[in-house]
Amino acid sequence: MARLMNIGFGNVVNTAKIVAVVSPEAAPVKRMVQNAKQTGKVIDATQGRRTKSVIVTEEDHIILSALQPDTLVKRFHPNFDEGKGETDEI
Repeated sequence: MARLMNIGFGNVVNTAKIVAVVSPEAAPVKRMVQNAKQTGKVIDATQGRRTKSVIVTEEDHIILSALQPDTLVKRFHPNFDEGKGETDEI
């Protein structure tokens, strides 16, 4: 069964399809978003707010969210340790 994660403003994403959650500030990420816009593979879930995180999916779709990447990671995996960048699970 698919697990859905709230990415803000009532929008949800299938967690099984997420490859990465990254900050939109880096130049390579900006280029990736621009290329995805040209090919129609961007889903804007910011509701007009500033993009704070970019979610990359298995199907090369790019999802823009107004939530911070660390907030999304905590929702994705509640046992995430920010200091280590690891989970508590073995």
